[in-house]
Amino acid sequence: MISIEPGSGPTVRRILLGTQLRRLRESKGITREEAGYRIRASESKISRMELGRVGFKERDVVDLLAMYGVDDERERDALLALVREANAPGWWHQYADVLPDWFQTYVGLEEAASVLRVYEVQFVPGLLQTASYARAVMARGWPAAAEEEIERRVSIRITRQELLTKQGGPRLWAVVDERHCGGRSAAGRCSGLSSST
Repeated sequence: MISIEPGSGPTVRRILLGTQLRRLRESKGITREEAGYRIRASESKISRMELGRVGFKERDVVDLLAMYGVDDERERDALLALVREANAPGWWHQYADVLPDWFQTYVGLEEAASVLRVYEVQFVPGLLQTASYARAVMARGWPAAAEEEIERRVSIRITRQELLTKQGGPRLWAVVDERHCGGRSAAGRCSGLSSST
């Protein structure tokens, strides 16, 4: 049976669903190419689905489950419910205009983590930055960006910090280079550390 930790977002659900589909396919000795043909897709699409890198069409999953011989109604219903949950946008999707695709995946995995370990050589880690520190870092990193874009980048950084204070949130282990303290710029002072952590 499928078990999902509370707080796991769509990224983790896509990965879990893809893993389940791969397990079912392999248990029947079906190749990715054969599975792709069944849903009118390529072998590489099946690979991306099984790795949780793409969204799922319910129709495709229904066809694959039939091909894989999944006729237990409860198992089918659980997997199809997972399709809907995996396709739901995460809170960070509203920031897609300022987040690269790879970082959206990172934020999705970060949300489901139990432990986060970071080492930062140049800046205070993002999950520990105050809004003013983050703003200074963003303005430096994107000097041509409009103020509104900078504020959206700061907003997502501050919103990400909320996972550290929620019940059952991850533990954070951060190694911060001591050279962050005593600098003259806002991006170089220890006061950039968030007081919420």
